[in-house]
Formats: sequence, C-alpha cells, structure tokens
Amino acid sequence: MTDLKTRHEMNDEEKRERKLRILTHSAAAITRSITDALVIKDGNIFFLTDGDGSVPLDEGHGFGLYHNDCRFLSGYSLGIGDQEPYVLVGNSDPGHEMIFELTNPSIGQDGEGAEIDQVAIRWDRLLDGEAYTLEEWLDLNNYSSSRARFPLSFTFLSDFRDVFAIRDLLPERPGELQSPAWSNEEGDKPDTLTFEYHGADDIVRRLDIRFDPPPDEVDETTALFHVDLEAGAQDKIHLRLEISESTEGDGETGEDRAPGKGSRSASDARDDMPERLMGQTEVRTDSILFNSILNRSLLDLRLLENRMDSWRYYAAGVPWFVTLFGRDSVLAAIQMLAFEPAMAEETLRLLAAYQAHEADDWNESQPGKILHETRIGELANMHAIPYTLYYGSIDSTSLFLILLSRHAVWTGRLDLFNEFRQGVDKALQWIDEYGDLDDDGYVEYQSWAMGERIANYGWKDSGNGILHPDGTLPEPPLALVEVQGYVYAAKAEIAELYERVGDQDKADRLRKEAAELRERFNRDFWSEELGCYVLGLDGDKRRISAVTTNPGHALWAGIAEQDKAQKTAERMLTEDMFSGWGIRTMSSVHRAYNPTGYHLGTVWPHDNAFTAAGFHRYRLDDAAARVAHGIIDAASHFERNQLPECFAGYARGQYRVPVRYPVAAHPQAWAAGSIPYLLTTLLGLQAEGFSNRLRLSRSRLPEYMNRLEMRGLRIGQGKVDLIFGRTPDGWCAATVDRVEGDVEVVMDLIV
Repeated sequence: MTDLKTRHEMNDEEKRERKLRILTHSAAAITRSITDALVIKDGNIFFLTDGDGSVPLDEGHGFGLYHNDCRFLSGYSLGIGDQEPYVLVGNSDPGHEMIFELTNPSIGQDGEGAEIDQVAIRWDRLLDGEAYTLEEWLDLNNYSSSRARFPLSFTFLSDFRDVFAIRDLLPERPGELQSPAWSNEEGDKPDTLTFEYHGADDIVRRLDIRFDPPPDEVDETTALFHVDLEAGAQDKIHLRLEISESTEGDGETGEDRAPGKGSRSASDARDDMPERLMGQTEVRTDSILFNSILNRSLLDLRLLENRMDSWRYYAAGVPWFVTLFGRDSVLAAIQMLAFEPAMAEETLRLLAAYQAHEADDWNESQPGKILHETRIGELANMHAIPYTLYYGSIDSTSLFLILLSRHAVWTGRLDLFNEFRQGVDKALQWIDEYGDLDDDGYVEYQSWAMGERIANYGWKDSGNGILHPDGTLPEPPLALVEVQGYVYAAKAEIAELYERVGDQDKADRLRKEAAELRERFNRDFWSEELGCYVLGLDGDKRRISAVTTNPGHALWAGIAEQDKAQKTAERMLTEDMFSGWGIRTMSSVHRAYNPTGYHLGTVWPHDNAFTAAGFHRYRLDDAAARVAHGIIDAASHFERNQLPECFAGYARGQYRVPVRYPVAAHPQAWAAGSIPYLLTTLLGLQAEGFSNRLRLSRSRLPEYMNRLEMRGLRIGQGKVDLIFGRTPDGWCAATVDRVEGDVEVVMDLIV
C-alpha cells in the first residue's frame, strides 16, 4: 500500500504543495487523444471506448469503465486469432448503449479458418446505472457456404485508479490491488473473472466479468472461445460486467455512502425518455442539419443528468468531470431555462443544501459560499485531496444568485427565493466580506496555498489561464473582469426579488451597490488602447491588459456601458480573436497564444454562447449572429454533431474544419447547452414571468433556416407555441400558434 498522507497527516507546507499540484494543472496529462471516443453513460456510470469498441491495454489513456470517480475497467481487447476484427460501424447515439457491426480478417490456412467478410459479429452493449452493470451480447453469423473455425479472445485489465491519478494530478494508488482470479459459479469451467481493489478509504471495489457460455480456455485475464460455425450457422456469447463497492468490516455498500446514489438506470432512461423529452420545450425547423445539431445537444444534456440527494443536476462533462460543479451546473441550467426550467430549480436546491457555513482553508469554504466541486472517489474519501466538498471558485456564489433570479423571472415564482432567503443573505454577505479581500469594491481571489505559482478560481482555472500580455503570471489577488460582471448582475437582479417580497430597503441598497460597481468598473477595467475591457486587475491594481473572451461575460451580465460594449464586440471579432468558428479564449497576438492551449487560444462553445448573448443584450445583433453561426457551423463538422468542451483556435481557412482539442470532455454540459442558448439569443426570448409575458426582442433566424416552430415554451404559469418565419425582406416574423394559460407575447420592433 502506497504511503499517501491524508489531510490530517500533512503539515501546512505539504497541504499547499498537494493543492497546488492539482490546482495549477493545464489539462489532463495523458498521452492518447479521446477525441474519437465513443461514450455511453447512465447515472453515475460511464464507459469510453475507442471507435472499435476496445479499451487500450497499455497505459497513458483515459478510456475505460468508470464509477464514483474510479476506473473499474482500464483495458478490453477483442481478438480473432492474433488479429483485431474489422469494424464496419460503431454507434453510441442512444447514450446508454453501443452497437457495433464487426467482421473477421482473413485467418487460418487450408480452409481451417475463415476468409475475410465471412463471419459477421454484432456487438451490443447496454449500461445500467441502477444495476451497476454493463451487459454485452455478441451475435456471430457465418454467411458463407463453408464451415468457419477460429479463436475468439477477450482480454481485460483493471487498474481501479482514481480519476485524479489518471489525469496525473496525483498519481499514487494508495490501496492494494488484488491478483485477478477466475472462478465458476456453475459447472466445471471457469466462467467469472474477478478484479478487486482494497482502497485506502476502506472501500472494496470489485469488477466481476461473467461469461455465458463459459470460455473454452482461460489464461490470466484472457477468455478464449473456439468458435466453430457451420455454413449459415449462428452463435451467441453473453457477458455481464458487474461493478460493486462495499465497506470493509460492515458490509455497507459504497452506493449507500455515495452522493451519487439514486442515479437513473438504463431501463428508466429508456422508459422515460420520450416523456422527458416531451416535457422540454420542443423545437423543429426546416433545416435538417440544425435539427440534428440541436437534438444532439439536448440528448447530451439528458445523458449528463446525475442525481445527488434526490435532486437532478447536469454533471460537467465526460470523462474528467462527471460530478457536481457549481459553476458548470449553474451555467448549463441558465442555458436551458427556456427549455427545462425544472432543472434550474433542482440545481438550486442541491447547491443551497451544501452552502458553506464555516471557514476552512483546506477546502476553501467560507460562510455563505456556494460549492464548486464534489468528489466521491478514494482520494477524496480519505481526504488526500480537498474535493470531498470543495469551494475553490470565485464566481459560483454570484452565479447561484443569478440563476435564482432568472429562474424566478422565467417562472414568475417567489417560493424558492423565500425558501432560500437566509442563504441568499449569506451569499451576498460572502461577496462583500470574503470576496472583496482588500476592500477596493471588487471581488478577487488569492488562495492561502499560493506561493510562486498561481491557482486560478475563475472559469479559466488552469494554472496559466490568466497572464499578462508578456506571458508572465500576475501577482495576486486577482480581480477578473467577468467576475465583477457576475457580482453586478447578482445584486441588480436579486434586488427585484427583495422588492417583490416587500424588502424595499434591501432592494434599494443592492441597486445602489450595483450602480456604484458599474461606475467603478467602467473606469478601472476599460482600456482605450486595447479597445475593450482588460482581463482583470492584479494585486498591485495593475491592469492585466490581455485581449481575451472574458469581457464577453461582462457584457452578458450587463455591467458594460453601451459605447464600450460596442467597441468590445468589434475588438472580439477581429481576425486575431475570431477564428471563423468562434472567438478564441486569447488573442493570437498574445505572447502566450497557443491554438491548442487549454485556455490560451482554444475556442469554447459556452464562452461564445454567453458572449453572443452579451452582444444581443447591447443590441449588437449582427455580432451575436456571427458568433452563433460560427459555433453552429463548427458543430455540423464534429462527429454526431456533438460539440466538445473546446476545440483548437486555428483559423477557419487553415483546415476548413474545426480542429479537435485532444483531451476535450465530450459530452460536456455547457458545450451542449450552447446550442439551445444560442437559439434563445437569436430568437430574442426574454421572459417576464411575473407578468406572464414573453417578449420577443429582435428575433432572427439562422441564415440557412426559413421556419422554426417552438412548442411548449413555459412562461410564468402558462405555455405558448410560436412559429417563426423569414419574411421576404430577410427579417424574422413570429406568430403565436397556441396559448395555454394566461400568457401575453410582445414583439419588439426591429431597429
């Protein structure tokens, strides 16, 4: 067993080193790309494979079968003789199942084997998050007129590594890996291969692989079948991979202890999928391609649904972030307000339940602060990392308040605000007391763990995500441009809810604070030389004068002045920022620019979606449409029209297709939410739920679309069906097709 110190065994310096090792990462340090991975997920279990259905048997990759932040299966190879089968097709579109059609290579001699394309193998996989199983069926069909005989082998590996170890952020495996063993439950032949790991957190993790029929031969971790098919004959092999966790000594299961308990099962997913999708706002257009892109996004979000304490939320992304993230889950819920406002309510309830009540340097908690991330793997359970409940975010608290406000505006309800009133007060208090470290009126961050290295707490959270123009790290504490925008929006928008419940003094005070912040911000963060807002202020109040996408979020929040917003949009759409597929995170003329750097020049769909919404807010509709079209076009080029977490910042003309970022999460929540949010922006949907009113503000359709139907859009206590159509002069007209309840639709004139 590796000697890995826990929180209570480390001194302060060791704690700092442990935290910085994790917090200053740039991306997953693996050697193999996952861009072409097929992914299935059900609840808190997910499985990534290569395009042929295999999991590499070597190290340095992120493929495998995961549960509760642990990789239970790290290698899986299917062989015909000493060769791999040919893959004709592989598909994982349903989300919880994979289907492959394979055929044999040319094997054997003198008619003892099988000629190429002689044998077809259909390989079905079904993931069940409630039963904690991966079921597999292989149907073998001999389509030739002669006998086919060949060896079919299955080889497995299991490393039980924590996701933080796979990402090389903390490579130790502190528990004891047992030797794999074969056993037989019925009959004389071994039919079950067992992998087992005794974790340092006192949880025994186990993977049982059961075969029906039993293999003809077994050797270490390989099962061998001697397939013998007469002409036209068929055969079938069934595998069942069972994940289990138990607590040593008392038999308590890991699921009983884990926040992930209660995730949907595969059978539930199949049974309720039509009903659940019908519960969302439905969109149909005359563009087959856009329909495919939007449906893929909505299916990805459905796939990323997890449950914790009976409440749903969007897990951030596969494979690295299949857990609750305050920032990610909140932003994805905001993106989906026009499609599924119930997700916002459940996310708010979950985050409110874990709002911090005390200060703790180890996990960055402070009274009133909203959770950033939670983990339930071995390293978190033994407190070797601070992520059991981790609060290291500078913006999740403000974003929580924004989501609460906007959910109320969409639904016309105050019950959540009234229920969370005490927590809202504490969140606002955190912003003013803990968020503003030096009483300068700005929210900034500086971790106690910081020394010579910087740990970043905004959405660009890699160690080198925030840089001066010359590529040097700024001195903390750091006040980021978008964070001030979030604080402004949180105070300005939550003020309306205080006013509606009769607390006029609190509403007035918050509006005054927001106005003062806006005035200071437009003085201190504006750079006439750059023609846009700066990235932030460092600890010496020097401007971090880098041109980045961060100001786009400030526009989204409404803190910018109109003339500065227009100049910022113009700057963000210049050639060094706009790649043609989207706006780069950092200008290509920046000293540290890297088109495949995690936050140094890549294009992030969610970043662009919020920026486009910011442009629209300031009536910069052509700019918003240009960004939206770039991201939608990029989605059309990705496999299955699935937007990844981010992609490379190469100019559109260089390769004529967007270039993958090698270890980007996919599916990823706020990337998937970008398409519905861009549509919300283009259509100009603005909710006024307390008045049961929907305002259509300067609606437009993508240029390749002439008609769009939106049905079941919820406003206040009613629903409305809308039909948008392109007019002869190229603008967009909307008609109300059906109204359920008391809903008024107001259409702003095009100006």
